[in-house]
Amino acid sequence: MRLTTRGQYAVRALVMLMLLGDDGPVTLKEISNAEDISLNYLEQLFSKMRKGNIVNSIKGPGGGYVLAKDAKDIMVGEIIEVVEETISPVACVDEGMETKSCARSEKCTTQWLWAELGLKIKEYLNSVTIYDLYQKARESGVTGDVLNEQEDLLRL
Repeated sequence: MRLTTRGQYAVRALVMLMLLGDDGPVTLKEISNAEDISLNYLEQLFSKMRKGNIVNSIKGPGGGYVLAKDAKDIMVGEIIEVVEETISPVACVDEGMETKSCARSEKCTTQWLWAELGLKIKEYLNSVTIYDLYQKARESGVTGDVLNEQEDLLRL
């Protein structure tokens, strides 16, 4: 199973939002520069996350984005659900087994396996918060280089 770039980039962008957001709202341009993600793509992701009540936008000078709630209350699974269409290990369980999306659903011998795997994936993603990822990033020292690069860019 693979997540699309939507899910990966949305999670990365939110961790960077936290890393850069100590002094207030963070612009998408700052996140774009730090994560090397297209500004247009970030706009699409943040639009979905704003509608999903994960982030709030602050308009005007000094504006940008902030988390809509405490980072400890934002689960990775919630982010993925907001920006992805589906997160299933196989297509036949994309919409759930009750929709009979597969012609063999009545006699499939392994559909329960894929459905259970999908539930386990969702369970795991809903056990990890953005705060957990933020803490790991700070502990690993990844942020030092990124924040220093940001400061260098601001000086130019």
